[in-house]
Amino acid sequence: MAIRNSEALWLGTLREGSGTMKLGSGLFEGPFTFASRFEDGKGTNPEELVGAAQAGCFSMFLSATLTKEGFPPVRIHTTAQVHLEAGPTITKIELTTTAHVPNITEAQFLEAVDFSKKNCPVSKALASIEVHVHAKLEK
Repeated sequence: MAIRNSEALWLGTLREGSGTMKLGSGLFEGPFTFASRFEDGKGTNPEELVGAAQAGCFSMFLSATLTKEGFPPVRIHTTAQVHLEAGPTITKIELTTTAHVPNITEAQFLEAVDFSKKNCPVSKALASIEVHVHAKLEK
């Protein structure tokens, strides 16, 4: 299987410093600061990237699960809200997913959602974090 790379550079103190995070593929490089992480400052933050990873992994895993069960999806859209609390600690990730999956019942869909939430590789890596999925089947 693949090994993926990312990097981060931080210069200076926690509050006054700044840094960049970069994907190994070169497709993303973004600045981050204390303000972009803990306040409403401009830039990205590690939690935002964790959320994107969780949403992407879950969506792909759900697609694979549905296809394996005989219900290939047309579309899956997932957003993530990563809750950063005092500590600082990521305490919860809330995924909201909507999917267009022909010929599937609500119960079959929700079973695939639950299985995917528990088994996608990012979910397994973040097993200590509570993950909630709000799922809606589009008709």
